[in-house]
Amino acid sequence: MNNLLLRGGCAKTLYQAVKDLPIYDYHCHLSPREIYEDKPASDLTSLWLSGDHYKWRLMRQSGIEEKYITGDASPKEKLRAYAEAIQYAAGNPLYLWTKLELAAYFGIEEQLTPENADEIYDHAAKAIKERALSPRTLIEMSNVALVATTDDPADSLEWHEKIAADESFTCRVIPSYRPDKMLLCRAADYKDYLARLSAAAGIEVTDYATLLAAAEARLDFFMGHGCRVTDLGIPAFPTYIGTPAEAEAAFAKVIAGEPLSDREFDAFLSRALIDLAGLYKQRGLLSQLHLAVQRNVNPTLYATVGVDAGGDCIDDPIPAAALSRLLAAMEENDGLPATVLYTLNPSMLDAMVSVAGSFRGVQVGAAWWFMDHTGGIRRVMQSIAEMGQIASFYGMLTDSRSFLSYTRHDYFRRILCTFIGEMVDAGEFAEEAALPLAEKICYKNIQNRLYPEV
Repeated sequence: MNNLLLRGGCAKTLYQAVKDLPIYDYHCHLSPREIYEDKPASDLTSLWLSGDHYKWRLMRQSGIEEKYITGDASPKEKLRAYAEAIQYAAGNPLYLWTKLELAAYFGIEEQLTPENADEIYDHAAKAIKERALSPRTLIEMSNVALVATTDDPADSLEWHEKIAADESFTCRVIPSYRPDKMLLCRAADYKDYLARLSAAAGIEVTDYATLLAAAEARLDFFMGHGCRVTDLGIPAFPTYIGTPAEAEAAFAKVIAGEPLSDREFDAFLSRALIDLAGLYKQRGLLSQLHLAVQRNVNPTLYATVGVDAGGDCIDDPIPAAALSRLLAAMEENDGLPATVLYTLNPSMLDAMVSVAGSFRGVQVGAAWWFMDHTGGIRRVMQSIAEMGQIASFYGMLTDSRSFLSYTRHDYFRRILCTFIGEMVDAGEFAEEAALPLAEKICYKNIQNRLYPEV
């Protein structure tokens, strides 16, 4: 497996130099409670398949019954079912992720199949017991220096407080400020959310001004717990930039329980994004915008399994003009923070790279979700390199709920080393600059952005 995805001599040399560099996972969905409690895994299935909607989705597409995915089948039966799905999943990144995860954490080099699934299950059970594989152990085994979780403004951050107080754990675990629920003002339970936000902030939200005050109070609370990153991943993007008065009027209707038109919602959403961006800029935070995603498109699956079950998909591309307008509105009065743009729709990649290059401090981030396969990762790097500055790229993140997903950084580093190595071997890039460039992308860029004092 040493030369997996590595093409050419330079790629192989580069990989040996970067494979063990620290990981800065600046966007993920790991549970801070699980990190604090640090309970050893009970078995391979609960550690590996439970909650992993990537694997669930592949299993459904392979015709496997839900009983063996999220149902009441036994752990061994579920692993056998996953083995049935993965053994012929050529081209799907899960095929290689599975190999990398089994090798890195359990020392298993063979490909998972239905025939050896029970043997692999038993081998992993022994490793889990002997090594007491727990969240912190897995993080330490993976050489992770930073974990930035995803947290709602109304969250108490109690688990972050407890982790920070534990000096025995050296990995930084920080919250990311993600105000999705604050902005989705047409949700059926939005009034309930406002009540929770008001209680958390100690500010009763009665109008747009108090909403923004509550948001700012919670942002400062997050910063007191080490927050340096914000995030947004809502399935909406404003095509109209509202005035402050329009945003206030729209939110007044929300408070009154009146429905909003699409234009009124855009007026509220655009102004809220602009005002939040200003708060981020004042505090030197890194803002992340995840674009072009549809959530829970299968109502039956949503009703039976719930959110994050594998029922999300790519949305239509966001017009470059709309993206440019929002960034330009943020930049007025010096209100545009350092920003990373991610798209789930590959058709808008080149346009997004060109838009990002028109604004200082804005760049395109790692291939996301349905794009984080070999081809997608290469396409993102190719577009950034050809139209932007690849040396500024922040590199890989897991965007995962699984503590085994850190092998995705290894997967990325292999692809990165081949991407750079091929240019060196072709005489298109200086050999002496290859390792410094790879190091910047692997971790130094994001480290320097979040912790310039290091």
